[in-house]
Amino acid sequence: MLTVLLLLPFFGAALIGFLPVEITPKLTRKIALVFASVAFVWTIVLAFLFNPSNVSQQFTEFLPWIDVLGLNYSLGIDGLSLPLLVLNALLTCIAIYSSDESINRPRFYYSLLLLLNIGVTGAFLSQDLLLFFLFYEIELIPLYLLIAIWGGERRGYAATKFLIYTAVSGFLILASFLGMVLLSGSHSFALENLNTESLPLVTQIILLVGILIGFGIKMPLVPFHTWLPDAHVEASTPISVLLAGVLLKLGTYGLLRFGMDLLPNAWATLAPFLATWSVISVLYGSSCAIAQKDMKKMVAYSSVGHMGYVLLAAAAATPLSVLGAVLQMISHGLISALLFLLVGVVYKKAGSRDLDVVQGLFNPERGMPVIGSLMVVAIMASAGIPGMVGFISEFIVFRGSFAVFPVQTLISMIGTGLTAVYFLILMNRAFFGRLSTQVMNLPRVYWSDRLPAFALAMLIIIFGIQPAWLIHWTEPTTTAMVHIENVVATTTK
Repeated sequence: MLTVLLLLPFFGAALIGFLPVEITPKLTRKIALVFASVAFVWTIVLAFLFNPSNVSQQFTEFLPWIDVLGLNYSLGIDGLSLPLLVLNALLTCIAIYSSDESINRPRFYYSLLLLLNIGVTGAFLSQDLLLFFLFYEIELIPLYLLIAIWGGERRGYAATKFLIYTAVSGFLILASFLGMVLLSGSHSFALENLNTESLPLVTQIILLVGILIGFGIKMPLVPFHTWLPDAHVEASTPISVLLAGVLLKLGTYGLLRFGMDLLPNAWATLAPFLATWSVISVLYGSSCAIAQKDMKKMVAYSSVGHMGYVLLAAAAATPLSVLGAVLQMISHGLISALLFLLVGVVYKKAGSRDLDVVQGLFNPERGMPVIGSLMVVAIMASAGIPGMVGFISEFIVFRGSFAVFPVQTLISMIGTGLTAVYFLILMNRAFFGRLSTQVMNLPRVYWSDRLPAFALAMLIIIFGIQPAWLIHWTEPTTTAMVHIENVVATTTK
């Protein structure tokens, strides 16, 4: 049942890439959207078949692969990976739908989007360390090409920088994985066979540092974040949606799955450092966002700050905080995707993202009043206004972390106020006031441009009003994962 999620985009990419007859860009887009939509529907089916009370891996698949390497094809899902799988499938559909129908080299473009989906899906499904690493590296190549070919003026620089950072990330993760397997005496890379808790504490800490830096680059955390703003600014809107909405979650997922869960003693030892690190990322990312004039760069820096909340929650390692970490991943995926979609519409119609150029877009006659209204929803959600999914995720993170790290939690809460500051700056400059003479004759915004944003806005409000629909799938798994909260609390006192 899980392999279907990998085969559907694979067959879609193969059909688009190798179909012998000539097909139009519009038809290519439709074919890609069909395969992506079927994969999304299949994740919904799996969600309904999933038993939340069963905290073990479900729908497992196992196939021996390369015995000499201890590599097996092993898949499974639990309450941690299920919501991320659904999010990935949904945002892939939105990215394909939002792509320009007249894009150059459409076959190559949509094939890469589907291959990117395979890499991310496979990483979330993998129950084998080496298999996870293979999928983790697979997503690197399509994303690099999508930025390098269809990006902005400095796309070569941004894509190369992304490639170098991610290559270093992959090297550190692989080295840590190899260390876990070899030093623990395991004969395979299967997660269920690892006995890392028996390793000496110093060894665990060394391995954990490699995982922290490796996945910290991917999240990204300060000071390993510098690739992200460049990548977002140069990437096209659909790629920014996937980059912020899903790909950053590979880093947070990796920290929870392979850091906190596999190396609990080392995690407890480094927990105070991780909490402090999260505070630095929250404040630095938020401060940098305030200083930006490019709307897209502002949203990019906001991701640095909001990913810091996930690290804070993971560092506290209480049942409530880890649940909040997962909810923060989902809420950030929805909110950041909506923000990048709206900024993309503004750039497409106004021809600029500069806050000194784009002004007065709330003008009801010649502006973008609907896009402005949706932007208000996105900003309210990102700032943690009650009734939005961003509020409940941040509240649970802070509530769960306060008991262990009260000082760091209180300082991190400043980031919520800073979020309101820089997004209010964006709203005030871009949407209020007199319509700028440089963007007087704006093209019409069609419903096709608004539809994905409306869908995301509805989900943000629905899950904000009824968060139990998210918590239901995740809470039993995250509670079972947290077997070190007492150790962390004792270590920090």
